[in-house]
Amino acid sequence: MTTPKDFKAEIGSDMRVSQKRVLFITRRTSPQVKTHDELKVQTFPEVLIRAVLAVEVLLVALVTMSLLFNAPLEGLANPTNTPNPAKAPWYFLGLQEMLHYFPPVVAGVIIPGLLVVSLIVIPYFDINVEAEGFFLKNRKQRFLWAMIVSGTLSLFLLVFDVYVALVPTLIMAGLLLTAAYSTPETKNRFRRYLALKPISWWIMTWFLFELFVLTVVGTFFRGPGWSWVLPWRS
Repeated sequence: MTTPKDFKAEIGSDMRVSQKRVLFITRRTSPQVKTHDELKVQTFPEVLIRAVLAVEVLLVALVTMSLLFNAPLEGLANPTNTPNPAKAPWYFLGLQEMLHYFPPVVAGVIIPGLLVVSLIVIPYFDINVEAEGFFLKNRKQRFLWAMIVSGTLSLFLLVFDVYVALVPTLIMAGLLLTAAYSTPETKNRFRRYLALKPISWWIMTWFLFELFVLTVVGTFFRGPGWSWVLPWRS
Protein backbone atom coordinates (compact mmCIF):
# COMPACT_ATOMS: atom_id res chain seq x y z
CA MET A 1 0.00 0.00 0.00
CA THR A 2 1.18 3.46 -0.77
CA THR A 3 1.50 6.07 1.90
CA PRO A 4 -1.33 8.61 1.64
CA LYS A 5 -0.20 12.08 0.71
CA ASP A 6 -0.99 15.08 2.85
CA PHE A 7 -2.94 17.47 0.65
CA LYS A 8 -3.38 20.96 1.95
CA ALA A 9 -5.19 23.98 0.59
CA GLU A 10 -3.36 27.26 1.12
CA ILE A 11 -3.35 30.76 -0.32
CA GLY A 12 -0.39 31.75 -2.51
CA SER A 13 0.64 33.38 -5.76
CA ASP A 14 3.70 31.46 -6.94
CA MET A 15 2.51 28.42 -8.89
CA ARG A 16 6.00 27.08 -9.68
CA VAL A 17 7.56 27.15 -6.20
CA SER A 18 4.45 25.97 -4.35
CA GLN A 19 4.22 22.19 -4.07
CA LYS A 20 0.52 22.19 -3.17
CA ARG A 21 -2.12 20.47 -5.24
CA VAL A 22 -4.74 23.17 -4.72
CA LEU A 23 -4.01 26.87 -4.91
CA PHE A 24 -6.47 29.65 -4.18
CA ILE A 25 -5.80 33.03 -5.77
CA THR A 26 -7.65 35.86 -4.10
CA ARG A 27 -8.45 39.25 -5.52
CA ARG A 28 -5.54 40.79 -3.64
CA THR A 29 -3.01 38.60 -5.48
CA SER A 30 -2.36 37.77 -9.10
CA PRO A 31 -1.08 34.52 -10.63
CA GLN A 32 2.61 34.72 -11.39
CA VAL A 33 5.59 32.48 -12.00
CA LYS A 34 8.84 33.53 -10.39
CA THR A 35 11.75 32.25 -12.43
CA HIS A 36 15.16 33.22 -13.73
CA ASP A 37 14.90 32.24 -17.39
CA GLU A 38 17.62 33.47 -19.69
CA LEU A 39 16.91 36.40 -21.96
CA LYS A 40 15.75 35.36 -25.40
CA VAL A 41 15.65 37.24 -28.68
CA GLN A 42 12.93 36.33 -31.17
CA THR A 43 14.05 35.32 -34.65
CA PHE A 44 11.36 37.52 -36.16
CA PRO A 45 11.43 40.44 -36.22
CA GLU A 46 14.52 41.21 -34.08
CA VAL A 47 17.16 38.93 -35.64
CA LEU A 48 15.76 39.18 -39.17
CA ILE A 49 15.76 42.99 -39.09
CA ARG A 50 19.35 43.03 -37.83
CA ALA A 51 20.43 40.68 -40.61
CA VAL A 52 18.69 42.81 -43.26
CA LEU A 53 20.33 45.97 -41.90
CA ALA A 54 23.75 44.28 -41.90
CA VAL A 55 23.30 43.18 -45.54
CA GLU A 56 22.22 46.68 -46.57
CA VAL A 57 25.19 48.32 -44.83
CA LEU A 58 27.57 45.85 -46.49
CA LEU A 59 25.96 46.48 -49.89
CA VAL A 60 26.34 50.25 -49.52
CA ALA A 61 29.98 49.84 -48.46
CA LEU A 62 30.79 47.58 -51.45
CA VAL A 63 29.06 49.90 -53.93
CA THR A 64 30.92 52.90 -52.47
CA MET A 65 34.27 51.11 -52.74
CA SER A 66 33.52 50.08 -56.35
CA LEU A 67 32.78 53.70 -57.25
CA LEU A 68 35.90 55.12 -55.59
CA PHE A 69 38.48 52.43 -56.45
CA ASN A 70 39.12 50.42 -59.60
CA ALA A 71 39.35 46.65 -59.31
CA PRO A 72 43.01 45.43 -59.49
CA LEU A 73 42.43 43.42 -62.65
CA GLU A 74 45.25 42.39 -64.95
CA GLY A 75 45.22 42.14 -68.73
CA LEU A 76 43.73 39.36 -70.78
CA ALA A 77 45.13 35.92 -70.14
CA ASN A 78 47.94 34.93 -72.49
CA PRO A 79 48.56 31.16 -72.67
CA THR A 80 52.07 31.76 -73.99
CA ASN A 81 53.08 34.02 -71.12
CA THR A 82 52.54 32.62 -67.64
CA PRO A 83 52.89 35.25 -64.90
CA ASN A 84 55.54 34.68 -62.26
CA PRO A 85 54.37 34.16 -59.58
CA ALA A 86 51.01 32.71 -60.63
CA LYS A 87 48.88 33.44 -57.59
CA ALA A 88 45.46 32.07 -56.79
CA PRO A 89 42.60 34.33 -55.67
CA TRP A 90 43.19 35.84 -52.25
CA TYR A 91 40.85 33.40 -50.51
CA PHE A 92 43.02 30.49 -51.74
CA LEU A 93 46.42 32.06 -51.06
CA GLY A 94 46.56 30.52 -47.58
CA LEU A 95 46.25 27.08 -49.18
CA GLN A 96 48.81 28.02 -51.85
CA GLU A 97 51.20 29.13 -49.10
CA MET A 98 50.90 25.70 -47.46
CA LEU A 99 51.68 24.07 -50.83
CA HIS A 100 55.06 25.81 -50.61
CA TYR A 101 55.93 23.74 -47.52
CA PHE A 102 54.01 20.48 -47.80
CA PRO A 103 53.42 17.97 -50.61
CA PRO A 104 50.25 18.58 -52.64
CA VAL A 105 48.48 15.59 -51.09
CA VAL A 106 49.11 16.89 -47.57
CA ALA A 107 48.37 20.59 -48.20
CA GLY A 108 45.59 20.13 -50.75
CA VAL A 109 43.78 17.03 -49.51
CA ILE A 110 44.67 15.85 -46.01
CA ILE A 111 44.76 19.17 -44.12
CA PRO A 112 41.58 20.65 -45.71
CA GLY A 113 39.87 17.27 -45.36
CA LEU A 114 40.69 17.09 -41.66
CA LEU A 115 39.34 20.60 -41.15
CA VAL A 116 36.06 19.74 -42.88
CA VAL A 117 35.71 16.48 -40.95
CA SER A 118 36.41 18.33 -37.69
CA LEU A 119 33.70 20.90 -38.42
CA ILE A 120 31.26 18.03 -39.02
CA VAL A 121 32.23 15.84 -36.06
CA ILE A 122 32.98 18.32 -33.24
CA PRO A 123 29.33 19.47 -32.74
CA TYR A 124 28.39 15.87 -31.84
CA PHE A 125 30.76 15.80 -28.86
CA ASP A 126 29.70 17.10 -25.48
CA ILE A 127 32.62 19.51 -25.17
CA ASN A 128 32.14 22.63 -23.08
CA VAL A 129 28.51 23.00 -24.15
CA GLU A 130 27.88 25.66 -21.51
CA ALA A 131 30.60 27.83 -23.08
CA GLU A 132 32.35 28.39 -19.77
CA GLY A 133 35.98 29.37 -19.44
CA PHE A 134 38.24 26.57 -20.63
CA PHE A 135 40.48 26.67 -17.55
CA LEU A 136 37.77 27.26 -14.93
CA LYS A 137 37.47 23.50 -14.31
CA ASN A 138 40.23 20.87 -14.14
CA ARG A 139 42.80 23.62 -14.62
CA LYS A 140 45.94 21.44 -14.33
CA GLN A 141 44.66 18.67 -16.58
CA ARG A 142 43.39 21.01 -19.28
CA PHE A 143 46.56 23.08 -19.13
CA LEU A 144 48.64 19.93 -19.59
CA TRP A 145 46.62 18.86 -22.64
CA ALA A 146 46.77 22.36 -24.13
CA MET A 147 50.55 22.46 -23.79
CA ILE A 148 50.94 18.95 -25.25
CA VAL A 149 48.84 19.83 -28.31
CA SER A 150 50.59 23.20 -28.78
CA GLY A 151 54.04 21.67 -28.33
CA THR A 152 53.35 18.80 -30.76
CA LEU A 153 51.99 21.16 -33.39
CA SER A 154 54.89 23.58 -32.93
CA LEU A 155 57.43 20.76 -33.26
CA PHE A 156 55.70 19.53 -36.43
CA LEU A 157 55.84 23.00 -37.99
CA LEU A 158 59.44 23.44 -36.91
CA VAL A 159 60.52 20.17 -38.54
CA PHE A 160 59.02 21.27 -41.87
CA ASP A 161 60.38 24.84 -41.50
CA VAL A 162 56.88 26.32 -41.60
CA TYR A 163 57.88 29.40 -39.62
CA VAL A 164 55.00 31.43 -41.04
CA ALA A 165 52.48 29.14 -39.31
CA LEU A 166 54.74 28.56 -36.29
CA VAL A 167 54.59 32.18 -35.13
CA PRO A 168 50.76 32.29 -34.72
CA THR A 169 50.88 28.92 -32.96
CA LEU A 170 53.42 30.17 -30.42
CA ILE A 171 51.38 33.34 -29.87
CA MET A 172 48.24 31.29 -29.20
CA ALA A 173 50.22 29.04 -26.84
CA GLY A 174 51.33 32.13 -24.95
CA LEU A 175 47.73 33.34 -24.70
CA LEU A 176 46.67 29.90 -23.44
CA LEU A 177 49.38 30.09 -20.81
CA THR A 178 48.13 33.51 -19.76
CA ALA A 179 44.52 32.27 -19.56
CA ALA A 180 45.56 29.25 -17.47
CA TYR A 181 47.00 31.53 -14.78
CA SER A 182 44.08 33.95 -14.86
CA THR A 183 40.67 33.91 -13.19
CA PRO A 184 37.43 35.89 -13.61
CA GLU A 185 38.51 37.85 -10.52
CA THR A 186 41.83 38.95 -12.04
CA LYS A 187 42.26 42.72 -11.98
CA ASN A 188 43.75 42.87 -15.46
CA ARG A 189 40.87 43.21 -17.93
CA PHE A 190 42.61 41.37 -20.80
CA ARG A 191 43.55 38.39 -18.62
CA ARG A 192 40.01 38.27 -17.24
CA TYR A 193 38.73 38.28 -20.83
CA LEU A 194 40.93 35.30 -21.75
CA ALA A 195 39.97 33.36 -18.63
CA LEU A 196 36.29 33.40 -19.62
CA LYS A 197 36.78 32.07 -23.18
CA PRO A 198 35.61 28.50 -23.95
CA ILE A 199 37.53 25.92 -25.93
CA SER A 200 35.49 26.62 -29.09
CA TRP A 201 36.76 30.23 -29.02
CA TRP A 202 40.37 29.08 -28.74
CA ILE A 203 40.10 26.63 -31.64
CA MET A 204 38.32 29.07 -33.95
CA THR A 205 40.65 31.95 -33.04
CA TRP A 206 43.73 29.85 -33.74
CA PHE A 207 42.30 28.73 -37.09
CA LEU A 208 41.40 32.27 -38.19
CA PHE A 209 44.77 33.60 -37.00
CA GLU A 210 46.65 30.99 -39.04
CA LEU A 211 44.48 31.63 -42.10
CA PHE A 212 44.96 35.39 -41.83
CA VAL A 213 48.76 35.17 -41.54
CA LEU A 214 49.11 32.65 -44.40
CA THR A 215 46.88 34.78 -46.64
CA VAL A 216 48.78 38.00 -45.87
CA VAL A 217 52.14 36.34 -46.52
CA GLY A 218 50.95 34.79 -49.78
CA THR A 219 49.48 38.10 -50.95
CA PHE A 220 52.21 40.61 -50.08
CA PHE A 221 55.42 38.71 -49.30
CA ARG A 222 55.75 36.26 -52.19
CA GLY A 223 57.49 37.18 -55.45
CA PRO A 224 58.86 35.36 -58.53
CA GLY A 225 59.35 31.67 -57.92
CA TRP A 226 57.39 32.07 -54.68
CA SER A 227 60.47 33.60 -53.09
CA TRP A 228 60.30 35.81 -50.00
CA VAL A 229 60.11 39.50 -50.93
CA LEU A 230 59.29 42.68 -49.09
CA PRO A 231 56.04 44.31 -50.31
CA TRP A 232 57.55 47.82 -50.47
CA ARG A 233 60.38 46.75 -52.81
CA SER A 234 59.90 46.10 -56.51
